[in-house]
Amino acid sequence: MLDALRRHPANTHLGLMLALTFTTGIVDAVGYLGLDRVFTGNMTGNVVILGMALVGDTGLPILGPVLALVAFMAGAAAGGRALRSDAHAWTDRHTWLFAGVGLVVLGAALPAVLTESPGRALQYGITAALGLAMGCQAATARHIAVKDVTTVVVTSTITGLASDSVLGRGEGQPWKRRAGAIVLIGVGALTGAALLKVHLGWGLLLAGLVIIAVAWIGHATRPLPVPAEGYDEE
Repeated sequence: MLDALRRHPANTHLGLMLALTFTTGIVDAVGYLGLDRVFTGNMTGNVVILGMALVGDTGLPILGPVLALVAFMAGAAAGGRALRSDAHAWTDRHTWLFAGVGLVVLGAALPAVLTESPGRALQYGITAALGLAMGCQAATARHIAVKDVTTVVVTSTITGLASDSVLGRGEGQPWKRRAGAIVLIGVGALTGAALLKVHLGWGLLLAGLVIIAVAWIGHATRPLPVPAEGYDEE
């Protein structure tokens, strides 16, 4: 199976990025419903919430969105810097970065699982950790450059799906991947909201495990190095 995935890296990477899109839906559902209406993957939502909150008397959070934004940018900067010299294909650095993202999400899940109702300080800590992880994930996915699948937002994907559709007089669009990204982030949000009814930490545990699995599959199916010409194995 791994050999089959290795022979078609474009399709493999698409599938893996769609899996990460699913986890973003989970993490954002947990953040918004369980961490005081904060998005940790969709930064557009945080900017809008923060803008409305600054009016005052809206009941909307300010510190949480700010923490998520700052942490997300820090994670994206770290991911971008780590991959600056790498080719736009899966490398060991991509594996380590995605694995790190998964471990951070799992690490954020542990205190949530161990406490019945996390206090405000712990909520802020989880928000910052998730923002950092999602920023790094977004930068790493961006470097792999699977068209229309950023893993963290789908606004541009929805725009492309509609503008290139028959109604938009477009043709030949990759509608399957676009529709898949839109559906999966929604299914992820549904899953996260459902697991939140059980416990705050279960959605994060699932998301972390899926991200770790993506890192492993991506590493196991990356193109094998080609031996240098003229080398004879003794």
